[in-house]
Amino acid sequence: MPSRSNGAAADMEAVRTLALVGAAAAGKTSLAEALLYKAGAIGASGSIERGSTVSDHDPLERRLQHSLNASVMHLTHAATRIHLIDTPGGPDFLGQSLPALEAVETVAVVINAATGIEPMAVRMMDYAASRHLARMIVVNKIDSQGISLAGLLADIQATFGRECLPLNLPDGVNRQVIDCFFNRFGRSDFGPVEAAHRALVEQVVEVDAAFVDRYLEEGDVDPSELHAPLEQALREGHLIPVCFVSSRSGAGVAELLDIIVKLLPDPTEANPPDFLVGEGTEAQPMQATPDPSLHVLAHVFKVTIDPYVGKMGIFRVHQGTVTRDSQLYIGDGRKPFKVGHLFMLQGKDHIEVSHAVPGDIVAVAKVDDIHFDAVLHDAAEDSHVHLAPLAFPVPVYGLAVEPKRRGDEQRAWEILGKLAAEDPCLRIEHVAATNETVLYGLGELHLRIVLDRLREVYRFEVQTRAPHIAYRETVTAPAAGHHRHKKQSGGAGQFGEVFLRIEPLARGTGFQFVDEVRGGTIPGQFIPAVEKGVREVLACGAIAGYPVVDVRVVVHDGKHHSVDSKDIAFATAGRKAFMAAIQEAQPVVLEPIVQIEIAVPEHSVGDVVSDMSSRRGLITGTSGTGAGTVTIGGQVPEAELANYQSRLNAMTSGQGRYTIALSHYDAVPPTVQRTLMGQYKVRDED
Repeated sequence: MPSRSNGAAADMEAVRTLALVGAAAAGKTSLAEALLYKAGAIGASGSIERGSTVSDHDPLERRLQHSLNASVMHLTHAATRIHLIDTPGGPDFLGQSLPALEAVETVAVVINAATGIEPMAVRMMDYAASRHLARMIVVNKIDSQGISLAGLLADIQATFGRECLPLNLPDGVNRQVIDCFFNRFGRSDFGPVEAAHRALVEQVVEVDAAFVDRYLEEGDVDPSELHAPLEQALREGHLIPVCFVSSRSGAGVAELLDIIVKLLPDPTEANPPDFLVGEGTEAQPMQATPDPSLHVLAHVFKVTIDPYVGKMGIFRVHQGTVTRDSQLYIGDGRKPFKVGHLFMLQGKDHIEVSHAVPGDIVAVAKVDDIHFDAVLHDAAEDSHVHLAPLAFPVPVYGLAVEPKRRGDEQRAWEILGKLAAEDPCLRIEHVAATNETVLYGLGELHLRIVLDRLREVYRFEVQTRAPHIAYRETVTAPAAGHHRHKKQSGGAGQFGEVFLRIEPLARGTGFQFVDEVRGGTIPGQFIPAVEKGVREVLACGAIAGYPVVDVRVVVHDGKHHSVDSKDIAFATAGRKAFMAAIQEAQPVVLEPIVQIEIAVPEHSVGDVVSDMSSRRGLITGTSGTGAGTVTIGGQVPEAELANYQSRLNAMTSGQGRYTIALSHYDAVPPTVQRTLMGQYKVRDED
């Protein structure tokens, strides 16, 4: 394993952190490769098609030729250490993309010049703004045929605001770029650069009254003097720089490296992360100070678990200095772990370093207790410090999973747990109502990749199907039931007779069992057996095979035999009397109705509302949430949401998301009830 000292670049002001985000196929991975190659961090630029890039090192990524995981890299340019995080662009992999925002000062939204602004770019820009991060836009693939970069810049400003201003402009028919921040004169493919230079300087000086006065008096300000107001403009979102590059031809790559070093914030210049002390409403804000001499505060933003290497925690240092042999606590854990080895990552390669200062992104391996979102610290008083949580999309797309081999249930649960530990948007739940293990993710592709990893990495095979709907049965009218159980088989017989009444209860009440037997017609010692028989029906159902709820059972009479009466006889009589009563009590099948909230672009509201109505949904209201997004609230049967995320993606160009929560149970339509009863009859006969 290679080793080097990072002492030469230990100064925090010589550290930059940058996350490359945006839509799939925007060229983030190839851009990271071009930056690494230009800086001399790698000897040759890799290829996505050949599976030789630094960041897409997972076998699944190489096979699919798409990023599926956030990958951490680093390079050195102009004596400055730059940490890069390449993130996947698919909306199903936000569990990998969003945590990268917790580790960086600047988010670079990469836009494909050929395809323009895509929903994922808008989404990631909004996420970055919500975390108060500096943002920039990198227009990649400027050498594509038949494009209008001037038109794309106008679209960017229309979508994200007039504060999106170019730091450089394409030149030589998109074969190179020319600076327009430090350079006032010259020409570009857009015309003279002076107008772009003036717009940039005016935007920057607006945040500082002293520079405004000077600019008005002198007509210009030397850009080299504008570092402080530039950083303020980036912190406040008053300026969102736009840069043009081609990762394929290399145009603008060297210039982008210079921009990262000269203009982007270092750890001392960015907005501090949102640390909190305490939980819930009692939590108080706390500011981490990027000072290497203070006690350590670091945040674990990514966890990987390899069946051969073990668990690795990747973290960003926000305060203090982490060294080999540091003793660090994990959250509120009472026992520290020793940092035996400290690594910087270069894709799959681990490069050992001696220490890490605020701004550095490093990793520790083989620490079993480390977990996603943990705060690492070396002071007892920081045990309740944590970062304000990210607003992850809720995983609602589910698949029921079970191992192909009997007896592997525990191992399946353990492996799935490891996969969920790596992905905050993956959830495993044992649904007691249907006795299923259900894997929830952000969409079909998300779960398909998880299952591929399960099979290819862990060599574990599972069967999947759509989760069962947790239907229920109940009654809607009072009724009476009676059964005499009599069995004689040569020896001691069985005898028990039960008379009972049933009546419906309010929805959600549950089950009530009442003993109104008088005169000892059913001896007291047999009443529990009657209840046991009734509860067998409650668990297994009477008309469609689903649990019976919201019913009162009153046992009021019966007969017994001094010799032949036994528990089993009264359990059987109670069960069959209850079944008979249900058949006369106008039974119905109930289905779960969920409260749904759907966030969609304004232009998709009509399609989504119409589609929801076709799913037996009831719209209860809509509200604007800003940035052209509308939240639609309503109620819909859970059974109608099978594959809904795929349909929502089609209606909203991938921008729609929804969350659900159980609201109540209601009767299914008669046609659905007949279908469910018919299926139960077939199962019963089988």
